[in-house]
Amino acid sequence: MFRPKLPTMPQPTSTATPPTVLEPTTITPGTPVPPPAPAPVAASARPTVQLTPGTALALVGGGTVVVLVVGAVLVSMLLAVAVTAASVAVCAVVLRSLLASDGKRR
Repeated sequence: MFRPKLPTMPQPTSTATPPTVLEPTTITPGTPVPPPAPAPVAASARPTVQLTPGTALALVGGGTVVVLVVGAVLVSMLLAVAVTAASVAVCAVVLRSLLASDGKRR
């Protein structure tokens, strides 16, 4: 009952063919082929990005706003967790007090 049943190995359905032997070929050295000349580099069709002082200031301002927003969200989540933990602790103290006073009355 507690011993696993192992499956039986399936029998092969056809006979295996023996591997064929390949004869090695000889390589005869020929005349060396000169490497092809490198193609000229084509100019990129995409325009290059140029940072002016105005765009650099906009990027810095945008990054600052993103950091401040993410920081505010994380701090508010931490505050929500802290408030929840404090309220659970207060509920636990109240329940403990109620249960302890109930036990003293009897």
